[in-house]
Amino acid sequence: MFGLSFLVLLVAGVGWGYLKLGGSIATFSADGISDNRPPDSSNGQNVLVIGSDSRSGDNVKLGGGTGTVGRSDTAFLLHVYGDRKHAVAVSIPRDALVDIPACKKPGGEWTAPQHDVMFNGAFSVGETPEGNPACTQNTVEQLTGLRVDHTVVIDFAGFSALTSAVGGVPVCLPKDIYQRDLSPKRPTRGDLIFTKGPQSVSGQRALDYVRLRHGIGDGSDIGRIKRQQAFVASLVKKIKSQGLNPTTLLPLAKSATDAMTVDPGLGSADRLLSFAMSMKNVDLHNTKFVTVPWRYEGARVAIVEPDADALWAALKADRTVDGKDASGKGSGKDEKTDKESTPPAAPVSGKGIDVAVYNGTTVTGLAARAAELLRSRDFTVTTTATASRQDHATTVVEYGPGLRDEAENTARLFAGARTTASDVPGIQVILGSSYAANPSAASEKPASSGVPSAVADAVRSADDDPCANLSYG
Repeated sequence: MFGLSFLVLLVAGVGWGYLKLGGSIATFSADGISDNRPPDSSNGQNVLVIGSDSRSGDNVKLGGGTGTVGRSDTAFLLHVYGDRKHAVAVSIPRDALVDIPACKKPGGEWTAPQHDVMFNGAFSVGETPEGNPACTQNTVEQLTGLRVDHTVVIDFAGFSALTSAVGGVPVCLPKDIYQRDLSPKRPTRGDLIFTKGPQSVSGQRALDYVRLRHGIGDGSDIGRIKRQQAFVASLVKKIKSQGLNPTTLLPLAKSATDAMTVDPGLGSADRLLSFAMSMKNVDLHNTKFVTVPWRYEGARVAIVEPDADALWAALKADRTVDGKDASGKGSGKDEKTDKESTPPAAPVSGKGIDVAVYNGTTVTGLAARAAELLRSRDFTVTTTATASRQDHATTVVEYGPGLRDEAENTARLFAGARTTASDVPGIQVILGSSYAANPSAASEKPASSGVPSAVADAVRSADDDPCANLSYG
């Protein structure tokens, strides 16, 4: 379900503009979007794309899974840079452990924040067939510190229809695939459904390709993400090769608009067209695909810090994955020049900031040690105590409404610390075992605007060979 990203918006918007298709675009309510949002600090735009595997309506005929609750099968954050010539899609694994903030349920009540839970749980809050895109948007904004300008949800039926309308998408398989690889509970391997090597898929076969996980590599969701990235790259290339003209756009525009549910900011033809046209100059080579830095945490996936924060900082600064300024402001400076001209970061000052400190480990005296550090930087420490849990691996700085900047300043004193919004007023520092292991490893520097090498080395471009780098493990 990875597959439609900015291309769906481009096809739908330009197609609507050319062809003046009738009807309306489905929108979700903005009532559930948090009031405590990051500032709009980037010159670029951020679009959250969610693949829904809801089995309601026409989706039930396309197989896979049971039940009627909408689930998020995949998600990525598309950043269109300020120069409107570069774009990068950052995949967020569905099993990634994150904090889900308070979210609104269909009845109007708000949930309590959840900590260290699977990312795809945000879309299921409220247990409705259409899912909860506002909750997923809130979660992504809290995770990244980036303001999400637009959110798009794409379901099975819409995805299948669009791949048929485009006339098939070139893909590649590293091995023969049988029915049991798609449905591992089958008692026998079943029929051959994909042969090894390059081929074209559409409709149900395209859906089977992007859902395929077992039988390739280590059978993980990470490996599937790589193939989904290869799929959308190939889809972009296919439509661009056909040309964006009325003849090719007629069937695509109808399929694309039927495929989507969008936020109210994209819920009209004029708005969709305006946004789509802002991306028309992004070429294949400058369309990149990466995955948020991650590692296994048992059966789940942990997001690796400070690498993930460095990636988000790069997007906020409109830095490409190879370190170039793509803000569109005409500076023309590369990463090295910017680093040399940037003055050293000022020491952390906590004047006017009240902080409560909690020991989230079994190491005695840790809260008192951190309190001493904070007081030495003019913070006011209001409380030192033991946290409700003593199994925190990393330090977390929780902050109440309106205190994001103060929390990020506080986090600079604790290497690898992450910040998270809370409904509790004030700032709470919950110390993790990483601080216990090396309490002197404080970071006085702001987040780097460079993309970590682990991310940059694994990047895929839309013009890459569709048979390259298809499996993890």
